[in-house]
Amino acid sequence: MAKIQREVFVPESLAYKRLDHIAAILLPEYSRNRIQFWIKSGALIVNEQSRRASDKLIGGERICLDVTLENLEAQPEEIDLEIVYEDHDLLVVNKSAGIVVHPGAGNRSGTLLNGLLFHEKSLSQVPGGGLVHRLDKGTTGLMVVAKNLETQAHLVSQLQARTVKRIYEAVVIGKPNLPGKIDAPIGRHKVQRTKMTVRHDGRSAITRYKILRYFAAHSYLELRLETGRTHQIRVHMQHLGFPLLGDGAYGGHNRILIGSEVAEQEFLDQFSRPALHAKKLSLVHPTLNEEVGWEVDTPSDMVGLLLCLGDHQSRTEI
Repeated sequence: MAKIQREVFVPESLAYKRLDHIAAILLPEYSRNRIQFWIKSGALIVNEQSRRASDKLIGGERICLDVTLENLEAQPEEIDLEIVYEDHDLLVVNKSAGIVVHPGAGNRSGTLLNGLLFHEKSLSQVPGGGLVHRLDKGTTGLMVVAKNLETQAHLVSQLQARTVKRIYEAVVIGKPNLPGKIDAPIGRHKVQRTKMTVRHDGRSAITRYKILRYFAAHSYLELRLETGRTHQIRVHMQHLGFPLLGDGAYGGHNRILIGSEVAEQEFLDQFSRPALHAKKLSLVHPTLNEEVGWEVDTPSDMVGLLLCLGDHQSRTEI
């Protein structure tokens, strides 16, 4: 079991919002349902007093969390993981496409967390198995995992301060202007509850991008997250009108290229995941107190995609 004690102060920017909403923002490593349970049970208090989840705060209050977590329900499973870096405090993994990060409905086993628990059994004593951020099932690339409570708190603080640098590469449909910044709040879709969307009452979300290469009908982008909202890049690129290739959930259905050969179109049709890869990650190491960073190669399926699009462009320009 793991003992958690946290203390945070409510900034003025969150004044007049619900306690559970504020706590979910200030303690992003925990789900809102779990936070609501802690509020109800008295484990999470405000200014030394129990409050209701729906109570609105005015700013400046002190929120304290004091709770003992039971061991994770997820079980260790021997799963092939690509560990990029590991020390006593953290590890960095290069996630493959098709792997869900955390067990949930319909995915009770075979997740990244199951594999991490097999690789490092002590992660069962860290809230959430040490996960401090996530990648979608279809997204590949770098994730950092905390191996102890101190490191987890340190990394979460960096994520809140927006000092963790996360750089992605993606292939989108269409040709956005160069360069670009998307500043559009993101919230839960009102009808399709598994999706996110841009909405005025959503949480602040900022994505910057630049063009690495234009193709005949697509673009190869580098994107940098300033915030880390669920599905952020996917939602922002759809909002801009240039959805990720292969991302059917957010408008990225593969389109027929004029003049393309059958083999090329078949390749695009078979690319069944969002063309998104978390390529670079850097942060301040919690004990070394210096910036460290990692970079991984573009996955083979995206390399093939870029070659396919480049070959098509070359022949259409002749």
